[in-house]
Amino acid sequence: MEYDIIEIGSRIRKQLPKKRFWHSVGVAYTAADMALVFGESAQKALTAGLLHDCAKYLSDAEILSECRHHNIPVTPIEQEQSFLLHAKLGAYYAKKEYGIEEEEILSAITWHTTGRPAMTVLEQIIYLADYIEPLRTQPTNPPLDEIRRMCFTDLDRAVYLVAENTMRYLHSEGTPMDPMTERTYLYYNNRINSDGGNEWN
Repeated sequence: MEYDIIEIGSRIRKQLPKKRFWHSVGVAYTAADMALVFGESAQKALTAGLLHDCAKYLSDAEILSECRHHNIPVTPIEQEQSFLLHAKLGAYYAKKEYGIEEEEILSAITWHTTGRPAMTVLEQIIYLADYIEPLRTQPTNPPLDEIRRMCFTDLDRAVYLVAENTMRYLHSEGTPMDPMTERTYLYYNNRINSDGGNEWN
């Protein structure tokens, strides 16, 4: 099924704060470019990119309340760090409010924050596009430009680098980590490093 990207974009623009909207546009077009490189549907990547943060107009407390109201499962870490739930709630809204039926799009929205082991190509693309879109400027190791180049040549290694940087950042901030983030890191570390090297800490 094809979706009206212009209509989705118009609705999202009215819903999200300005900065969040332009972030979503950046993710959408970065994801579409990556999709063309890796043989995925550019329209599905655009759709998932535009909608990946569609629940982010709510506060963390409201997101948690909405998840409970709609019987969306909440893990202990998600209850403590309720901002993580915007991904699950975003997938719910994408289906219920925007009529998105393709499970691969909904799944890419669901996992764009933590990733997961053995992601599909579209899931990897949205996970990475969220990290590298043009408005992102956070310091990374290796540098963000190097990670950006990697995203267009080796998805598995790019996911590993992003997960590693995410874990390093959370560790430095003393922020509790969703176990799925670590599982993502370990899975892709194993895929690209047979000796299990390059430890994040």
